[in-house]
Amino acid sequence: MLVALIFAPVTVQAADPRLVPDVSSRAIDIQYSFTGEELLLFGAILYPGQRLPDDRADIVVVLKGPVRPIVLREKRRVAGIWVNASSIRLRTSPGFYAIGSSRPIDKLVDERTAAIFELGLANLSMSPTEFSEASKLERFEAGLTDLYRRLGLFYENPAAVEITEGVLYRARIPVPARVPVGTYRAETFLISRGRVLAVASRDVQIRKAGFERFVALAAERHGFLYGLTAVILSLLLGYAASAIFRRR
Repeated sequence: MLVALIFAPVTVQAADPRLVPDVSSRAIDIQYSFTGEELLLFGAILYPGQRLPDDRADIVVVLKGPVRPIVLREKRRVAGIWVNASSIRLRTSPGFYAIGSSRPIDKLVDERTAAIFELGLANLSMSPTEFSEASKLERFEAGLTDLYRRLGLFYENPAAVEITEGVLYRARIPVPARVPVGTYRAETFLISRGRVLAVASRDVQIRKAGFERFVALAAERHGFLYGLTAVILSLLLGYAASAIFRRR
């Protein structure tokens, strides 16, 4: 009986299916002509003994990153002028978040599970730096979500994942032109009967390339020289423009 108890968890764990995920591109280069890209997340579900279960399994894919602190400010109209009324600082706000699933999230897991794995825009944990009223926090997060949705930085599609014969899956995630650079994580969740059976991830690098990369590195590594060069170029261009208009 003791031996059975020791090996029981191992047997249950080994019986769970396994995910083999991949992405169409591990690195996305942003150049002057970059207008956005569509990233394909695909893979396979490996079941023990290669026998498909009777219950239907669902897939959720998430592309998220880079996580960074952000300050949100609320504007109010005072005496006909828009001014900053209040603000809140969030520690872990993603610069981009996209989620796709084979069915709506609320049909796959309960609210607690969705919150634990941050499945869905409503379940993102942004960690405010200081205590604030729940209504204020919800208002600011709703405003941020609405803004990022309109910019294409937040994306949610409950029918983005296609599952073929219960084994192969694929989903297309749009990456907008103004996406921030950094390291992204493409996560895949296998869900059945309201339980997350397996999780797998791949990293994706979004980086600047060409002249844009040169300018970004110069600003980061040589800030003083970069600023001085920008001022000098502005003065020269302004002088050249004024000289041309004087001749006319």
